[in-house]
Parts: sequence; structure tokens; C-alpha cells
Amino acid sequence: MSSLIAVRLDTGERAVPLFARFAYSADRPYAVQADFLDGLAVLASWQFDRTMLADGLRRPVGEGDVTFRPHRGAGGHEVRIGLGSPPDTREGHAVLFAEARALKGFLRQTYDVVGEGEESMDLDELLDEILAR
Repeated sequence: MSSLIAVRLDTGERAVPLFARFAYSADRPYAVQADFLDGLAVLASWQFDRTMLADGLRRPVGEGDVTFRPHRGAGGHEVRIGLGSPPDTREGHAVLFAEARALKGFLRQTYDVVGEGEESMDLDELLDEILAR
């Protein structure tokens, strides 16, 4: 299942409106896939932990490559998403903002697929996949 959510890229000088396609599958119950789009072009793709995204709606979480934290924007409650290099550098780091209500709706849909705390993985299958590489 997937949801298209409006996001803003903060360039430091202005906000650039984009869309993000957040996707979830029972095949990877811990992971959320996010594709950041400019029209039909995928600008970047990221995977992150579903629990981390949920926690980021309430409190700052993450270090380094992926961070989430609640943010009060002009349009209401948002989530600040930091992607890339550590937050103390600007090189290779992107800051995006998404409406908290839209992310909550997406998470509710993921819990319909795999309930919160009901995640499991076939470790034998995962090991076979890793060894096949």
C-alpha cells in the first residue's frame, strides 16, 4: 500500500513543494519506503523504520542519516524529516517537512496491513537472500 503526501524541501532560502510516495508492504514489516518526487521524476529514495517514523510524530528521534521530529509550522503540526549526512553539516543533507496528519493517516493504513508490534521476519529467508549476493 502507498500514499502520496505533499512535502516541502527547505533549501535554506525558500521552500520547494514536492510529493513523497510513502509505501509499506507486509513483506518488509519494519520498513517504510519513501520516494521523493518532482512530478514523475524520483529525486531520492529512502527506507526507514516504521516505528521511528511513528515516534517522530511525538518526539525527536534518529541520528545521522535519518531524523524525525515534531515541528509547528505555519500550516499546523508537521514532521521535520532530516535525510543525509549528519545534521551539523549542510553538504548532502536534505530537510523536508510533511503534514503530521497525513503521516498519521499513512501509519494507520500500515497497521491495517501489519499491526503495531506484530512484525516478524523469516530469518532463514533473509539469510538466504544475504548469502545469495
